[in-house]
Amino acid sequence: MTYEPIPTPIPTLIPTLRPLLAAEASAEALDSGADAGDLEQAVWLRLLERLESDGPPTDPALWLRGAVQSEARRSRHASRREVAYAAEPADDADRGPEQRALTADRHRTLHAAVRRLPGRCPRLLAALLSPKDLTYREIAGELGMSQGSLGPERSRCLGCLRRMLAAEVAAPAPRGRER
Repeated sequence: MTYEPIPTPIPTLIPTLRPLLAAEASAEALDSGADAGDLEQAVWLRLLERLESDGPPTDPALWLRGAVQSEARRSRHASRREVAYAAEPADDADRGPEQRALTADRHRTLHAAVRRLPGRCPRLLAALLSPKDLTYREIAGELGMSQGSLGPERSRCLGCLRRMLAAEVAAPAPRGRER
């Protein structure tokens, strides 16, 4: 007997997939160490992108399982590349005026770039960079968004900021060669 997937109409697709996605994301989160809410948000985003480009999947449940597994793999891969600092950063109190001027210039450049970001990114990153050291709950309340949305939104904003700053900052010359 062959299995023939039944296409799901778009208006009922999301309510139909919601419980399955929650279950799949929870199971993968336990295995991958990722946050189940982050996995869910990433898969919803992938589904919306797919609906816009290719239309609904022919077998939504099968597509959803694959998408959750793919996002969990991506999360595991990213966490392997993250390396914790061996020690706390050095105290900046004993630096000379040149170092303080360079640091102040880097901070001005960073804050100017943050202000040019699109959407909610300027407010989100300003809250994250705040000297008040706000918690995710406080930031979510201040921005009027769910706490589970902050991680993915922060990642998108930081990616945008990274691309913006990379375009503005000249790459260093290869070692051993003079310009």
